[in-house]
Amino acid sequence: MGRSFDRARLIALLVPAALLAGAWGSQLLGGLYPCEMCHWQRWPHYAAVVVAALAFAVGGRARVMLVVLAAALIAVSGAIGVFHAGVEYGWWRGITSCTSTVALGGASAEDRLAAILNAPLVRCDRAPWTLGGVSLAGYNALFSLGGALTILALLMKRTRAR
Repeated sequence: MGRSFDRARLIALLVPAALLAGAWGSQLLGGLYPCEMCHWQRWPHYAAVVVAALAFAVGGRARVMLVVLAAALIAVSGAIGVFHAGVEYGWWRGITSCTSTVALGGASAEDRLAAILNAPLVRCDRAPWTLGGVSLAGYNALFSLGGALTILALLMKRTRAR
């Protein structure tokens, strides 16, 4: 199909995989628990990884459509990131204010209640980490929207080269 398509397909797989690895790394290694909107940003990336991987398994026009779909899913995560970053920066109000990090499993009712009442809240309107004034949601927005645009530009280049 061409070099630009191969690059687009690879980027469609690597961008969401890398962003998910970063999100999970910051959570598991860095102790930065995600808020509800952080989780919202992850779901389109999970789907994009699956869709982009399928683009390596199928042939013909279907794989082009899968790469386009992966780019759209990556852009959706970026749009959620823009919204979340805006909430963190106080540009607008968020839909939610917090989530819990409690795993309740098979605990008794009293233990569950105590766990809920003592659980730390992770607020969506506070960035737990920034670099250069940009939060993780802001970086997700930048990398996701940039990745989606790059994929689409490579696909357009492929179409024009025909």
